[in-house]
Amino acid sequence: MDYKNAICVLPDALITAIQQHIDGEYLYIPRKEENKKGWGELKNSRRLLDERNIAIFEKYQCGTPVEQLANKYYLSPKTVYKILAKMKKL
Repeated sequence: MDYKNAICVLPDALITAIQQHIDGEYLYIPRKEENKKGWGELKNSRRLLDERNIAIFEKYQCGTPVEQLANKYYLSPKTVYKILAKMKKL
């Protein structure tokens, strides 16, 4: 998340009004509901994890042991089992 200096983006009157409530502290202004993005949409994190999980599932189906998959993808075996269970449901 990038921070903007209020002096650069808000009118002086609004800054003065805000300072009546919170002076010199950080203030988070949430996005409008229609502008909200889902987790992983901005940096393709969701897509990359989905691709990784598909690869894990395919390798498992071809006989690769869970321990080997866990080591290859730097995951715990328990996490690999969770991924496999999720992929089986799809």
